[in-house]
Amino acid sequence: MTPLIDVSGLTIRSASQPLMQPLALTLHAGRPLTILGETGSGKSLLAQAIMGLLPDGLHSDGDVCIQGQRLSTSERQALWGKQLAMLPQEPARALDPTMASQQQVSEVHQLVLQHTPEQSQQRSAESLQSLGLVNDGDKIPSQLSGGMAQRLAFAAATAAGAQIVLADEPTKGLDASRRNDVCRLLRQHIERSPERHGLLTITHDVDVARQLGGDIIVMRKGEILERGSAEQVLNQPSSDYARQLIAAAPSNWPNGLFEQPVPIPSKLLLETRGLGKQRGGRQLFGSLNLQLAEGEILGLCGDSGSGKSTLGDVLLGLVSADSGDIHWHTRVQRWQKLKLYQEPPAAFADGVALGQLIDDVIQLHGLAHQQVAPLLEALSLDASLLERPSNEVSGGELQRIALLRALLMRPKLLIADEPTSRLDPVSARDVTVLMTRALRAAHCSAVFISHDLDQLRHSCDRVLQLSEGQLHPIG
Repeated sequence: MTPLIDVSGLTIRSASQPLMQPLALTLHAGRPLTILGETGSGKSLLAQAIMGLLPDGLHSDGDVCIQGQRLSTSERQALWGKQLAMLPQEPARALDPTMASQQQVSEVHQLVLQHTPEQSQQRSAESLQSLGLVNDGDKIPSQLSGGMAQRLAFAAATAAGAQIVLADEPTKGLDASRRNDVCRLLRQHIERSPERHGLLTITHDVDVARQLGGDIIVMRKGEILERGSAEQVLNQPSSDYARQLIAAAPSNWPNGLFEQPVPIPSKLLLETRGLGKQRGGRQLFGSLNLQLAEGEILGLCGDSGSGKSTLGDVLLGLVSADSGDIHWHTRVQRWQKLKLYQEPPAAFADGVALGQLIDDVIQLHGLAHQQVAPLLEALSLDASLLERPSNEVSGGELQRIALLRALLMRPKLLIADEPTSRLDPVSARDVTVLMTRALRAAHCSAVFISHDLDQLRHSCDRVLQLSEGQLHPIG
């Protein structure tokens, strides 16, 4: 059968350097193809080149054939919606933030398929019902959970009947249950019409690649290192890098990867009494009691929307509780309660050298600049990185620099909110190991918020799950 996508000799370059070596790939109907690799390996650029959607300043060479026809960039762009659809890694940014969910799908029917308003409303309602969003048609994207927003983005992307879906990190930042829901949704696209439909997925998540099955291509630094069936690559990888990537998944972390925690001191840092919080008319948690010891690293898990991040913000004083209180057993200054964010770039000003941003913190708080060098060494960071702005370092490096900046303040409490969910497995493992080591050395209490229970079990002293407004210990 003629492949849905046939790529040969494809290269991507900027004005000054090549970004991707010449490569070839083939996508067949009914057989998913997953491109697996670390952040910065060129996976997303490959998908953008196939779509004809490369950022300004980048250029591609080589042949891209869609269903047997060699098409130019503009000809591929003409297929958007009807034959080619892109499912983005940040659905909330791809959707109109002010438009109701059903209307976003309805507009595709009207503008692309030229359906009447009545037909468009009916078809969009049917799409939302099939995706479990029948009661959410009047909500805007900010009122949806991450998994719901991804389903809405899928409905909008495929509303015009696109046979070929390119999914770019479609489960990024989702908890395990929502991730599995998205994987099922993508498989259903294939199963609905296996003789016509194709799926090309970009991911750094080994579990996603395993669930989707089909074929896998392993990429690193713009080069294909390995390709084969999912069973072959994931169970018997031939390249060293594929073995490293698979071993870096938290479910495969060995015992002893983390230093043995010191005994938790009996002295408490804080305790909450009857803490309660509502948001959007919904009770997130109520009558919540929690104790956190000095120097303890506590893991906090739970489904998206369960209130994990809100609880962290309440502990930091960024959000007020509706009921209950927090009792501090030691004096903690406002600047000693800090947060490590999910998206590292969000914590840094654009276009300013990282060293300048750190110097600003040192000057503002009267800190000693001599603290920087030991922290760079402890976090395995090269001092030359401080000469660059945030957009010129990797996500893993930037998250470690964010941690360095926080540790300069000698914090008593650090809330790390999904600090590695945007990182590839190798970077996530390395950041988690270095972060726990640095926090223990600083005797800083911390709450790790994560959707990955395996990660928390390995790195934390104890783990609690926030479910139905209450905390439950996880063994």
